[in-house]
Amino acid sequence: MTLRGPETRGAAPDVSVVIAVYNTMPYLTACLASLVGQSIDPARVEIVAVDDGSTDGSSAELRRWAALHPGRFRLLHQPNSGGPAAPTNRGTAAARGRYVLYLGADDWLGPEALERLVAAADHWHSDVVLPRQVGENGRLVPQGIFDRTAREIGFTDSALPWALADTKLFRRELLLRHRLRRREDLPVHSDQPFTLEALLRARRVSVLADYDYYHLVRRADGGNVTHRAGPLERLHGIAAVQQVVERLTTPGPCRDAIRARHFGWEVPQLLQAGFLGLDRPTQQRVCAGVGHLVRAHTDPVLLAALPVPDRLRLALATRGRLAALCGLIEYELAHGDPPVLRHGAHEYARYPAFRNPQLGLPDGLFAHPRAAEKR
Repeated sequence: MTLRGPETRGAAPDVSVVIAVYNTMPYLTACLASLVGQSIDPARVEIVAVDDGSTDGSSAELRRWAALHPGRFRLLHQPNSGGPAAPTNRGTAAARGRYVLYLGADDWLGPEALERLVAAADHWHSDVVLPRQVGENGRLVPQGIFDRTAREIGFTDSALPWALADTKLFRRELLLRHRLRRREDLPVHSDQPFTLEALLRARRVSVLADYDYYHLVRRADGGNVTHRAGPLERLHGIAAVQQVVERLTTPGPCRDAIRARHFGWEVPQLLQAGFLGLDRPTQQRVCAGVGHLVRAHTDPVLLAALPVPDRLRLALATRGRLAALCGLIEYELAHGDPPVLRHGAHEYARYPAFRNPQLGLPDGLFAHPRAAEKR
């Protein structure tokens, strides 16, 4: 697809690229180089970089690039806030473009990314455009949402529920109209409730899969903020997403699709091998948090659709069966999948907890789909 943006220039740029910067050297250099090397007319772009109290030379690197390219950068500095939400909010408030693109300070853009994104948004009258993303340095990036370029996608006809990071182009008027900001009490996942609300309120969401727009970098030091997050911080972020779901959706396929992502992946991930390394009070708090989320935001249909191991994890955590949960995780690490018990048309995963009279768990928690349904 070849699209061209408007040729007329106004006082405001077409797109503001907002970067929250905190100790991202040497990755920051490639990020900034990719921005000044964009094919779009420089007059149509502003780069708003907010330094969140860096101590590794990132501040000096920002100043160096701003001096080399006068008029291209707007630099803001503030004391460290403890997370990306506050600097991102400040950068958004300072942005003047018709569109806003959020770029990680350790990531970078393909040379034609901004020109193509703005052109598509203008051509399609899109409020949000998802650019194709690829991973660098071994970073894994799910590609389901990028199987095709599409003028309009939704939560039930695409992998949109799995694409809640803010690595997208947003129409700034959408953000202003709904006063969308990141929650600054979330050290991680502050972009997910923000992005979800923007997607739910957008008049049109589009996806571009025709070019490698956005390169997500895996840092060699493991310094990406989501990799540093603990389970309680992740629970807090997941709960914030569910609050947006409650507020802006009604029972039905859209709500189900969003929740299936979190309860079919992110919540069970908190109850994997790493859970065994937590101290007992933290394990208890994680179980209590998972239990609250499951009781408040799931139903039997959603839970029945989960794979047996995930369904069983959630059930044990919700019931406060900490020893049994740890035993399940240890069993899987040692043995992998359990044997299967076939009884009539049913198949059951024979974990040690199966028909344990001390636990009293219903057989349905261990049931695989009926043989007839598999066919």
